[in-house]
Amino acid sequence: MKCLSVETIDGEKIRHGEKIRHGELVHARAVSGANVVRDMREVITNVIGGKMKRYEAVLDETISRAVDNLKSKAEETGFDGIVGIKISHPNITDGAIEVVVVGTGFWYHR
Repeated sequence: MKCLSVETIDGEKIRHGEKIRHGELVHARAVSGANVVRDMREVITNVIGGKMKRYEAVLDETISRAVDNLKSKAEETGFDGIVGIKISHPNITDGAIEVVVVGTGFWYHR
């Protein structure tokens, strides 16, 4: 499945000479929960300064899950690919990380 961040590829030959036709909105999200020990360490790092490695790792994993969820939804709908993929500005609040991903699913002309 093609997953692209570009807004459009209308009229472009992108597979076996086929052209795409318009699709529709596809969205997905992923939420990761709190970890008291990790959060306490990150609070200390935030106060004294430094890289918040644990939050970065959790954020990376949450983004990957959200994109995987988006691909799964698109495949279930029968889309051949997704264009215009946008990843929301992740929120890290109240011990949770939420990531929302949206894009436009498309089909090749058959």
